[in-house]
Amino acid sequence: MNNLRRITKNTYLWVILGTLFVSGCSTTIPDNLVPVSVNKVQQADAWEMQGKLAVRTPQDKFSTNLYWLHSPDRDELKLTTMLGTTVLSLSNHAGNATLEVDGKTYTDSDPQRLLTRVSGWSIPIESLPLWITGQLTVGDKLMAKDAQGRPAKLVNSEQFPPWEVDFKSWQEQSGAEVPRLLNLQRGDVRLKLQLNQWQALAPQSQILIQQTSKPESSL
Repeated sequence: MNNLRRITKNTYLWVILGTLFVSGCSTTIPDNLVPVSVNKVQQADAWEMQGKLAVRTPQDKFSTNLYWLHSPDRDELKLTTMLGTTVLSLSNHAGNATLEVDGKTYTDSDPQRLLTRVSGWSIPIESLPLWITGQLTVGDKLMAKDAQGRPAKLVNSEQFPPWEVDFKSWQEQSGAEVPRLLNLQRGDVRLKLQLNQWQALAPQSQILIQQTSKPESSL
């Protein structure tokens, strides 16, 4: 954990100087998933996003690039510097979570517990896929909406102190409305998420089925 803290503080010094945009990421979309356009985020069972994550706790303060590949059965998350160096890599598949950091690999059946145990960060890994796309989890209470009826503030009280999520701005990506900037706070932990790119994905086999099932146009 001391090594991770040293890395993240050095990362903050690098990233705070520069870019607001995401540098290239080595993670690629699996061959069975292809980009698609959707009308609503609920139509996207899988997606990838690139953005920035700023974390502030009593012990740490840093900013890093964020890449997340999400599908119903797998999550791949990477934190990188603006130079493309991977600071942290977290994957979760079929109840097997793996965390790679500082040249070491850690495993657990629970990704949230694994991240907290190794890094000390209580980042809500399980809830974030829904919050990132402007949706509520089971334990969320919607506190306010914006003028367009989108979530503006929610509180999740499943933990104490509760997570508070503020949706600061929205954007259109991949045909759907998704948040652009989110502020999260739980006690003295503060997170700021900026989504620069969000892409809906679908299994290639599903697209082929849809294409072949379309009726032929009459002459």
